[in-house]
Amino acid sequence: MKKITHKFNKASKILLLLFAVMALQKVNVVNQNEKVVNENLNKTLDLTAMVLKMNEINMADKYYPLDTFTGDLTGYSADCPLCTGYLACTGAYVANGTTSFNDKEYGDVVILASSKNLPCGSIVTFDASYVSDKKVTGIVLDRGVLGNDLDLLVPNSDYALKKIGRHKLTYDVLRFGWERK
Repeated sequence: MKKITHKFNKASKILLLLFAVMALQKVNVVNQNEKVVNENLNKTLDLTAMVLKMNEINMADKYYPLDTFTGDLTGYSADCPLCTGYLACTGAYVANGTTSFNDKEYGDVVILASSKNLPCGSIVTFDASYVSDKKVTGIVLDRGVLGNDLDLLVPNSDYALKKIGRHKLTYDVLRFGWERK
């Protein structure tokens, strides 16, 4: 239901924006009879305003949660006794200290392990003051966790135990898999 309402709100905003642009163009036609106007400038401004509004709508949509889960957050490192140093989803080598990933849509995000409840490439966001003073955005690139729990990739096992530990966590899913649908 949340998804349908969100899509309806987005469609309503787009239609309202289009009607506003059409109304502005009608006003410009009436004004042309009364005074000289620079057609090119007015059209450029209208299109620029429309593009800015569309970007604002798309940005709001990009960070609108698709679902919310509760689980535990723990830390893990690529140097653990049973770890290979390679991510299950991409095969990338992370035993060299890599703990983040540059996603084409969300930028620099932390690497997370999850169960198969979240497909590879899923983007989640959560608040955890023991991890960061800002909202944390992460991507699922590894496996090995049960249920709705998340495992945060950190530089080493000592850091995972002392700084992260195990905490209850509520997180929002912004993207399921590699594409937001």
